Amino acid sequence: MSENNGQWSSKLGFILASAGAAIGLGAIWKLPYVTGQSGGGAFFLIFVVFTLLIGLPMLLSEYILGRGTQSEAITAYKKVVPTKPAWAWVGRMGVLGCFLLLTFYSVVGGWIFIYSGLGVSGAVIDSTVNPSELFGKIISTPWITLLGLALFTLVNVLVISLGVQNGIEKANKWMMPLLFVMFIVLVIRALTLDGAMEGVKFFLWPDFTNITGKALLEALGQSFFGLAVGFSCLVTYSSYLKKDVSLPNSAGSVVILTVLVSFLAGLAIFPVVFAFDLEPQAGPGLLFMVLPTAFSQMPFGEVFLALFLLLFLFATLTSSFSLYEIIVAAFIEKWHMSRSVLTLLLGVIVFIAAIPSALSSSLLADVSIFGKSIFDATDYLVSNLMLPMGNLLIAIFIAYVVDKSFVKKELLMGSQMGQGFYKTYRILMLVVVPIVIIVVLLNMLLQK
Repeated sequence: MSENNGQWSSKLGFILASAGAAIGLGAIWKLPYVTGQSGGGAFFLIFVVFTLLIGLPMLLSEYILGRGTQSEAITAYKKVVPTKPAWAWVGRMGVLGCFLLLTFYSVVGGWIFIYSGLGVSGAVIDSTVNPSELFGKIISTPWITLLGLALFTLVNVLVISLGVQNGIEKANKWMMPLLFVMFIVLVIRALTLDGAMEGVKFFLWPDFTNITGKALLEALGQSFFGLAVGFSCLVTYSSYLKKDVSLPNSAGSVVILTVLVSFLAGLAIFPVVFAFDLEPQAGPGLLFMVLPTAFSQMPFGEVFLALFLLLFLFATLTSSFSLYEIIVAAFIEKWHMSRSVLTLLLGVIVFIAAIPSALSSSLLADVSIFGKSIFDATDYLVSNLMLPMGNLLIAIFIAYVVDKSFVKKELLMGSQMGQGFYKTYRILMLVVVPIVIIVVLLNMLLQK
């Protein structure tokens, strides 16, 4: 392991960082609007099932590769099967996927930065402001989107340059508990609104009439996106783990925290949407246009909106840390550069690469790729194609290429789990995980 990378100081630090990687745009931004578009409770139930049966084994697989080799994503694949170097391309694809993800993730992070500043000042729900017009103005004004992008990139560069313990771990140790406290406050407020129970029913009562192949792919992608698996980010994170840490316990804790936050996000959002007779199928603008309208109609709405936007900003940042870290760790190994210089260089490159997505609603609005804006095309490529493919390749690699004794040793090391747990994990990785990914992908392609 490179001395530039270090180790987590504790198991809690690793769990919070892993949870931080998982809990971000997926849980708080994407899950609510995709759930709204896919019929509510049935979609959420499928998401939870996929997270337990597919996401959890994939999370364990990345932990096994990282902790077992004590190496970042690309080197880990080389070390596990040195006679088959082509598999290192799975790690390289992960690094590329994280980079592409950052080019639109950072744009949304920039929007949230701008909104957070406006939310704290009370400008978002000012009586003279129309939330839909404000959102449109922000994403269509080049200098505003680029300023937000620059601020979001700068915070990431500052944290990542400080290293694993002093940067990522410390940031997550105070941001993640604050995130949960803010969530609890918002959920309590949402559930006490008149008509809130209609929103709870929509979110939790399963209605399978709107479930399609596309919805299944979205649920599978959400479980991957929600746990940050498929791009080997957690191969890199787990490479900083000590050997006495239980991987099953750590993975189980991360899954529980991720599902809990997704559950809290639904309880914080849908009761508010239904209480004010708003549209749950509002799409990506749900948080930026629909919720400000609702908050503006409740007592102390500006306080709760500011709280929600800060929560959203924290979650987005903790996820982006993991995306930056996998790239930084890979190139530290390759180039032996100092972490601070490499992180600054990466930040500049990400900023430049993200400009087309940032301007896709303004100066580049007329540019389309297969009928999609630059922002939407990048999102589709990463979330719907590269992420499922990355998970499928990792599943095949861990189940059919890596030596079984290595997998079993790492899975059970430091854990009280026994042979039965290993066999269950083995069956899931050999059969269930790859088949489900392939079937859902084929279903999507056939429905095109």
